[in-house]
Amino acid sequence: MLQKLAELEKKYQELENQLADAEVISNPNRLHKLAKQRSQIEPVIEFYREFQKVNQEIEDNEELLKDPELGEMAKEELPQLKEDRETLLEKIKVELIPKDPNEGKNIIIEIRAGTGGDEAALFAGDLYRMYQRFAERRRWKFETMIMHGIGIGGVKEAVVMMSGAEVYSKLKYESGVHRVQRVPQTESQGRIHTSAATVSVLPEAEDADVEVKKEDLRIDVYRSSGAGGQHVNTTDSAVRMTHIPTGIVVSCQDERSQIKNRSKALKVMKARLLEEERKRKDSEVSAAKRGQVGSGDRSDKIRTYNFPQSRVSDHRIGATLYRLNEILDGDLEELSNLLTTHYQAEALKSQGS
Repeated sequence: MLQKLAELEKKYQELENQLADAEVISNPNRLHKLAKQRSQIEPVIEFYREFQKVNQEIEDNEELLKDPELGEMAKEELPQLKEDRETLLEKIKVELIPKDPNEGKNIIIEIRAGTGGDEAALFAGDLYRMYQRFAERRRWKFETMIMHGIGIGGVKEAVVMMSGAEVYSKLKYESGVHRVQRVPQTESQGRIHTSAATVSVLPEAEDADVEVKKEDLRIDVYRSSGAGGQHVNTTDSAVRMTHIPTGIVVSCQDERSQIKNRSKALKVMKARLLEEERKRKDSEVSAAKRGQVGSGDRSDKIRTYNFPQSRVSDHRIGATLYRLNEILDGDLEELSNLLTTHYQAEALKSQGS
């Protein structure tokens, strides 16, 4: 590992020299590319340099142990220095974990009601509002792309674009089946029902990520309609976009402008096509490897929200928090941090660290 760090430091210094070169400064594209490369390895270089400094202090203090005047002071400082060295080593190991190629991207979240009828739709609405409140807390942009609701405040399907710092990092582990256990308002006997909703977190696809050919798309337009079939407007502004090779269909009618609906539908289409490509690549990876890094399977039951006990349990990491109301109000920070720590530890194990 130390050899790898030494090579990274050499590369970092080379990047520093290139970024100071007048020819590079005059080329904005190259300057941006090199600056991005530097920023990606800068955190681990800072930890490595601090590690070298602490390591040198440990060696100096060990030498001073023989000194009759300074030996006692050196002995007192050594335990803390060694603890600092171990802490820095752990931070370095985390930084050396291969970065998710989607880090830094915006996301599209798809929420759909699952088993449980109207109660499942109401729960899907709860999840929609939970992510909306989390976005507000983090000062992210939250834009509803597609919304198919039901009259009692529930959601059959919601597709949302979220953008902001660390949005993918904080929410990438939300994909899967979310289950709720509570007494529905319509239940006269007070019996607890179990319903479910599915969540998919898709990184926003950039033009370089996926190519969508015009000839591969079939676009149908129709009149937008609201609840009960009432027309939202009298123009053909709603869009149904079909990707012919894969059969993926995206319908968008929330905007009054057909152009805006086309633009939203295309963003969702690209994200879904990128997800299909991810699934194809994952299927080529061995089951053992998928187990090491977490499959991200959208069918995995990941979490249960139990209302009678005010309990939220994440089944992947065995975590239970008795803060259901706060979590549904968008306080997802603790869960997000627990999940990140868990999967970082799994990644370290897979590296043999």
